[in-house]
Amino acid sequence: MVKSGVRKEIDEALLGFVDRQRPGLLSIGADLAPLLAALDALLSGGKRLRPAFCYWGWRAAGGVDDGAGILDAAASLELLQASALVHDDVMDSSDTRRGQPSVHRRLEAMARDAGWPGAAAPFGEGAAVLLGDLCLSWSGEMFERSGLEPGLLALGRPVYDLMRTEVMCGQYLDLLEGVRGRGTVEAALRVVEYKSAKYTIERPLHLGAALAGAGAGVVEALRAYGLPLGIAFQLRDDVLGVFGDPAATGKPAGDDLREGKRTVLVALTLERADAAGAALLERRLGDPGLDAAGVAELREVIADSGGLAGCEAMIERYTAQAAAALAAAPIAADARGALEELAVAATARLS
Repeated sequence: MVKSGVRKEIDEALLGFVDRQRPGLLSIGADLAPLLAALDALLSGGKRLRPAFCYWGWRAAGGVDDGAGILDAAASLELLQASALVHDDVMDSSDTRRGQPSVHRRLEAMARDAGWPGAAAPFGEGAAVLLGDLCLSWSGEMFERSGLEPGLLALGRPVYDLMRTEVMCGQYLDLLEGVRGRGTVEAALRVVEYKSAKYTIERPLHLGAALAGAGAGVVEALRAYGLPLGIAFQLRDDVLGVFGDPAATGKPAGDDLREGKRTVLVALTLERADAAGAALLERRLGDPGLDAAGVAELREVIADSGGLAGCEAMIERYTAQAAAALAAAPIAADARGALEELAVAATARLS
């Protein structure tokens, strides 16, 4: 297994930072306690993939495991992820995240349960957007205060900035495809690349390597591994969003269908389904009232059309591409082993 202490130490760094920020917020007023509680609940879950890839990118480039700030720098990516998740759930009107109410639904319920006269739903959404903004700000603050040498931080800063830009552009492209309704595989893959693949694996690896002062050869090798693996990761997530077990995914079965996600899985199905199946998928995709029977009906269209098989074949192809790049990468053996195991964790079926 990947070194067990990495997850534990990343958690300690992340939660320690939030605890150091807590008194400052509460000094403003006790009214901010529910906002912190919502953040605590969100941070209690998650796989910590981005910090793990950052850490092992650093180790792959020759970084020494001496605790000199790398864990704090890597853990800051989890605050960036929290920001992205909170905002994404607002934009998608998602009710759940990681098996519990999404932040905006949690804060909406607080307002409603308190019997306040103002509108609960807009309050929940607005408060969640602000918490997401706070997490974004804190991610940069945690990175800058990680304790790494200023010269190393300077090497990593352009990568961090680029990663934040790319994920926001990817989110915009996701919204754009949803409203356009084009549903092509090419368009869906562009969203995958910028919203997820680069942000989840390629850039965290790149960041870790940059913080270790990596040469161009190591950085390019990690990119050759990270981008295809990132695509495979998101394609697996798309499959789980339709066919996954809610106990494993933390979201209701078929939620991506209710939210109208124009995923690669959907695009492949629309390309391959017969006219009746494609029309049914187009008609029911994005229906918030889609019930279990409706989800089952759309699953059947996706499977029978060959869309599911096509997506699984793409996952295998991209995973194999990443494995070949990793095997040839000029990196330390322990980092190679850890990255092999992270590849499995990122693409596991979970169903």
